[in-house]
Amino acid sequence: MSTPIQIAVQLQPQHAADYNNIRDAVRRAEDAGVDVAFNWDHFYPLYGEPDGAHFECWTMLAAWAEQTSRIQLGALVTCNSYRNPDLLADMSRTVDHISGGRLILGIGSGWFERDYTEYGYDFGTKGSRLDALGEALPRIKNRFAKLNPAPVREIPILIGGGGEKKTLKFVAQHAHYWHSFVDLETYRHKSQVLADHCATVGRDPGEIAHSAELSQAGGLDEAVKLADSLADEGVSLFTVGVNGPDYDISLATELCKWRDRRNG
Repeated sequence: MSTPIQIAVQLQPQHAADYNNIRDAVRRAEDAGVDVAFNWDHFYPLYGEPDGAHFECWTMLAAWAEQTSRIQLGALVTCNSYRNPDLLADMSRTVDHISGGRLILGIGSGWFERDYTEYGYDFGTKGSRLDALGEALPRIKNRFAKLNPAPVREIPILIGGGGEKKTLKFVAQHAHYWHSFVDLETYRHKSQVLADHCATVGRDPGEIAHSAELSQAGGLDEAVKLADSLADEGVSLFTVGVNGPDYDISLATELCKWRDRRNG
């Protein structure tokens, strides 16, 4: 049986100086039937006014966990470099308990250099950041096993990226979700590379849900067309990114209707 389609919104915590705008967006997303609410883990806006309003990721997730009752939540994605891996595991476990077992731990190696320089982290190289992620993932899982109380559920790990030598190998070894930002043909290729890594480590690739980003640029028809194509290839989680201060979730709301039709 195929994995049911899910719809997510990424409520980008930028350009909303009044946190009430974000709180309201989470409420509207849950009321609309969206399955997952993501934020992101940065310290400055990624587009628009570079010094615009911005809020921190994990304190926000804890607030969302208290505010909501059904929707899953997480970062798309948290940066491994910004927190000790054992601390990150403890933070994740705590938010998981606050939410009653609804956290998805989205994680990546990090890339936004301004975050690093402004907050005093060593930026290193792409390779060193990926190596650090590879070292952190077993530590996170080991810490999950030691924490008292334990997480409410086995916290699903989402890894974002498509690097064929390292990132997709980490997905095969550790992830419950793989998030990609690619077109259909590239997705097919990357998906096969992931399946090959799964074979190497002795894992069924069907255990890993595939996740993709949908742009708002082309409107509903274009989004549904791409979503149908990717869903036919095995993608089951679709995320629409929305920006402050207004957080227009209308596309995600319409995609929930498409989800219901696809899921039957």
